[in-house]
Amino acid sequence: MSTAAVPFPPGFLWGTATAAYQIEGAVHEDGRRDSIWDTFSHTPGKVTGGDTGDVAVDHYHRVAEDVALMAELNLAAYRFSIAWPRIVPAGSGAVNRAGLDFYSRLIDELLARGITPAATLYHWDLPQPLQDAGGWLNRDTAARFAEYAAVVAQELGDRLPMVTTLNEPWCSAFLGYGTGVHAPGITGLATALTAAHHLNLAHGLGATALRAHLPAGSKVALTLNLAAVHAASDAEADRRAARHVQDVSNRIFLDPVLRGRYPEALLADLQHVTDFSFVRDGDLAAIGVGTDVLGVNYYSPTLVAAATPELAARAERGFINDPQSASGPMPYPGTDLAFALPQAGPYTAMGWRVEPAAFTELLLWVHHEYPGLELMVTENGAAYDDRLGSDGRVRDADRIAYLDGHLRAVHAAIEGGADVRGYFLWSLMDNFEWAWGFSKRFGIVHVDFDTQVRTPKDSAHWYRDVIARNALG
Repeated sequence: MSTAAVPFPPGFLWGTATAAYQIEGAVHEDGRRDSIWDTFSHTPGKVTGGDTGDVAVDHYHRVAEDVALMAELNLAAYRFSIAWPRIVPAGSGAVNRAGLDFYSRLIDELLARGITPAATLYHWDLPQPLQDAGGWLNRDTAARFAEYAAVVAQELGDRLPMVTTLNEPWCSAFLGYGTGVHAPGITGLATALTAAHHLNLAHGLGATALRAHLPAGSKVALTLNLAAVHAASDAEADRRAARHVQDVSNRIFLDPVLRGRYPEALLADLQHVTDFSFVRDGDLAAIGVGTDVLGVNYYSPTLVAAATPELAARAERGFINDPQSASGPMPYPGTDLAFALPQAGPYTAMGWRVEPAAFTELLLWVHHEYPGLELMVTENGAAYDDRLGSDGRVRDADRIAYLDGHLRAVHAAIEGGADVRGYFLWSLMDNFEWAWGFSKRFGIVHVDFDTQVRTPKDSAHWYRDVIARNALG
């Protein structure tokens, strides 16, 4: 870990991030109905250890305690998600006042502590009734999302300076409707591409609804887990595969939103999978309304090679959560033309390669490809096998090294011209880590999942000091 001092720009926004289903619990309290993750996590064999988010880390009942902890850590901002099934339990129609009241209390607690609230409308918890009607394979879901967005903007928007429409639609589409390792567990290339388009449409319609109701000065954001793609070799086939993965991971969302079109190369590459008839007249105009802020989530780079029979023969089956987590090659989600390859260490506990330089590369790629865009790092962090010591301390030096390296990478991107305005560390607390259940810990605050006791790790104290200095020491 470098010891050179690195100051960040004045006004740089320091925060942490969480997601509703991962922390709230109280899944059937105060009018909330099931989401696709409630259904998925209760399906045997879908989540490690049979874990569910029924209780998660009980944030729903511990808001005051958790916000006080944020204040102790000097957080200037907090990125949280609003559970659609708390606000509109059936996905459309009746609005649940108790759900709105919960988030209103959370926002008020944050503001009282001087912490800027940043809300995300969709972090994967689609109301189950909408899934029963087709979910993201049904274009009507995008219209229902816009209605929900309007409700949130009207009821809570006066205290929300930034509202994000979608978090990581790549995961929703390609892991939820492609590989099936995320809710709702549907598989297929064509279904994944259909879902991706309808998620793009949801952003466009949702952003328009937000702008109609948010006060002047509030910003609309979109958060993407963009892939930092490296080709496995200089061979033409591998370089073509890397370009294709850029398209199916990054440009499939960036180009429609920011340029009003899908990449021609992507459409040509995948014409054997689908005819893209789900893209209807007027869709691209509705999607291409842009975004005031682009949130970038980054954890690890992606190494890809062209699909070959040899790689297919070696490919592992049944990977969980992410192409970077497997020990062998596997088809890259959303395409049959490229394979993701295992990478050399060092690794986090997820098996993901630690490579801060790829983060700088990614942020500068966005800056050069889509100039003038305001960027926000909306997730970055690492899971490690943390242990609470007998002295009540969690010594997570490996996480501190990860964060230090990646914050230096963000600073290098800023020095290179990228307009990065802030950094939201993932995550505030250990929580329900999707298909990994409670087996992976990303938090800078340790949570005893039996007692719900919160204990700031060494990384939390380190981050508190970074925020106080607005600089790495």
